[in-house]
Amino acid sequence: MELKLQDLSKKYGTKRAVDNVSVSLTPGVYGLLGANGAGKTTLMRMICGVLKPTSGTITWDGTPMEQLGERYYAALGYLPQEFGYYPEFTAREFMLYMAAVKGLGKRAAKERTDRLLQLVNLSQAADKKIRTFSGGMKQRLGIAQAELNNPPILVLDEPTAGLDPKERVRFRNLISEFSREKIVLLSTHIVSDVSYIADTILLMKDGRFLLQEPMATVTDGMKGKVWELLAAEASVEEYTRRYAVVNLRHENNAVRLRIVSDTRPEDHAVAVPPGLEDLFLYYFGEDAAMESPANKCQ
Repeated sequence: MELKLQDLSKKYGTKRAVDNVSVSLTPGVYGLLGANGAGKTTLMRMICGVLKPTSGTITWDGTPMEQLGERYYAALGYLPQEFGYYPEFTAREFMLYMAAVKGLGKRAAKERTDRLLQLVNLSQAADKKIRTFSGGMKQRLGIAQAELNNPPILVLDEPTAGLDPKERVRFRNLISEFSREKIVLLSTHIVSDVSYIADTILLMKDGRFLLQEPMATVTDGMKGKVWELLAAEASVEEYTRRYAVVNLRHENNAVRLRIVSDTRPEDHAVAVPPGLEDLFLYYFGEDAAMESPANKCQ
């Protein structure tokens, strides 16, 4: 089972939203990581057939998606950033409607609907109107509908955006549950979401992949570039101006800084093991600093 992108590009006028991307995806969870505007959504929409590539090919087990037609789309489950739903439908009605759209028979639709609503912890709300749901409940319903046909390819675009920490943890657990023997492509700019569940990181910037690395080794190139030091509170602003500061933590009358830098920022700075947040900040700079949950004063 292989989903292969070869020299895939998408242009809007003179701008390349996706620029000559190639990757081979086999079963596992792929974290598509990048700042807003990196090209993640455009790439996923091409994979799902919503957008047509300007150039390049997408193949499923060696056959171009255009030749496969409906057979390709039957292999897909897709949760866009904002999935469409009918607010006056109940969760059960919506799931049965989507099952019919996906071609499931009545018996299979009912069984699959009951099973998935239970799995996403919506059984008690199955007969409530979707308009009464919280954001987290709607997202859980979204992943349930993406799983209706038990697709071998599951594409999730920013599935945890806007969710509170508790809902995000629950959603990550759901993705892990669904990921067995599937290709799961999870797009996000929230680093912690992929650090827990991804097998492979695809780091995207300006429409290109900067890295395609297993999660176990993706930060190896950051060794010797992440530092911690204690600084006086009055000097913190100067450090944040001069360096990429991943985290600030107050300790008594000082502040412990975690800094990403190719060189030691101060003689008393100590090298520490790198994490995915550090990698993200290293490549995305100010964009990462604004978006990263870890870059906060604690």
